[in-house]
Amino acid sequence: MFIDNTLYRGRPEGERIQKETRCYDLLDRLGIEYYRVDHEHADTIPDCELVEGLLGCRICKNLFLTNRQQTDFYLLIMPGEKPFKTKLLSRQIGSARLSFAGPEHMERLLDITPGSVSVLGLMNDRDKAVRLLVDRDLLQEENFGCHPCINTSSLRFKTRDFFDTILPALEHEPTYVDLPWQIEE
Repeated sequence: MFIDNTLYRGRPEGERIQKETRCYDLLDRLGIEYYRVDHEHADTIPDCELVEGLLGCRICKNLFLTNRQQTDFYLLIMPGEKPFKTKLLSRQIGSARLSFAGPEHMERLLDITPGSVSVLGLMNDRDKAVRLLVDRDLLQEENFGCHPCINTSSLRFKTRDFFDTILPALEHEPTYVDLPWQIEE
């Protein structure tokens, strides 16, 4: 994977796609200090390992989920290396038969595409159709890492800034969940 090997402070110079620029606009408007790494497409957590080293923090796993009827949508953020089983989450949120939501729902509700799922996409959920689920283990991290709605850049900012400033601005109240580090089969 090509990585720029430069840790930038703040927004990039030059043109970027609109959904990415909106992320920088939001962070700048809120007065959030953030750092950025530019890289080739990083669609998966293993792809993000090099990026994490340069950023100096772990990038969250962002999973966009739906119920069987595709009437309820969830964005789960959790530590990237933590395993995930839908049945363990389903019990905690009272929704049976969770599965991954399709790309058409990602684009319609969050203006994101597969591989670029990011909690910052909630700024595009004006109808509040997506319920945010946060694994409590993220609260222990000093820094928070995510994509700016595109998977060719990654951001780092303080976890406290995320929960105290960014989330209230996104107007999405989180539901906290406790997912295990080890899953018994």
